[in-house]
This record gives sequence, C-alpha cells and structure tokens, in this order.
Amino acid sequence: MGAEVSGLALAPIGPNLHDLLGLPGRGRFVQADINDRPVLEALLQAERPEVVIHMAAQALVRASYAAPVETFATNVLGTVGLLDAVRRCPETGVVVIVTSDKAYENQEWPWGYRETDRLGGHDPYSASKGCAEIAAASMRRSFFGSGGHARASPLSGRAT
Repeated sequence: MGAEVSGLALAPIGPNLHDLLGLPGRGRFVQADINDRPVLEALLQAERPEVVIHMAAQALVRASYAAPVETFATNVLGTVGLLDAVRRCPETGVVVIVTSDKAYENQEWPWGYRETDRLGGHDPYSASKGCAEIAAASMRRSFFGSGGHARASPLSGRAT
C-alpha cells in the first residue's frame, strides 16, 4: 500500500516475526520500552505518523503474577503515555489500540465478549487490560474530539 512503517518495541527474544519478515531493512524501528517517554516522543515527532497501531503489552497472565507492577506500568501507563505523545502530533488522525478479550470480566460464557460487556479481571494481566480500556476512553474523551485531532480543553469544553 506504499506505507512507510516505523515502530518501537523491546529487543526481541529468540526468533521473531519482525526479523523473519526482513522488516528491519524496510522501515525505522527503535528498540525501547513503551514507557521510555523521551524515546517514544522523539520517534513520533521524527516520523509524524498518520496512523498509530498500539500493540505494546505485557501479554502473559503468568508473568503478570510474577511482575504485577511492570504489567500495569506497560499495559496502562504505556497506553496513556502513547496517547499523550500523540496529542502533540497533529498529523496522527487514527490510533488503533489492540487489546484482549481478557479486558472483560470473565463470565465463562461460550461466546465472545463485546465492547458493551463489563470490564474487569481477576489476575493482574486481565485487570491491567481493563484499566487500559478505561484510560484510553478517558484520554479520547478528554483530548481527542470527534472531528479528528481536535483537542477538548477539560476546563472549558472548547476545542484548542
């Protein structure tokens, strides 16, 4: 489609799809933690993306028990930090946040969850994904208007 692709991710562990597809030679990729705000903001300012696809996560339930603080930091603060950085990037018109069905309260249903289902989670991973959903909705309502990249002032309610 002719897109110029950039990315930020932790250093890969072992064989990985990024290297197997030969992506390092096909775009600008930075190895950093999503919570390294100066690196994240520098990448956004340098690349000025029109579309941001956010897939950074600590995505393992078992790992969330071993490192709950890191799980919440990555999944919640990483999302908030990214959206805050996007606020200063007027070229970005779309942000897609990839999440998990684990963001929803587990009802042991045989069918999939819907965005209208109650958020929740018993383990740190699931709870962090529910929190990330709430945080993203708050950032959207507070700073991103319905007409694109307009920013609503939380004090005045007017676009800035």
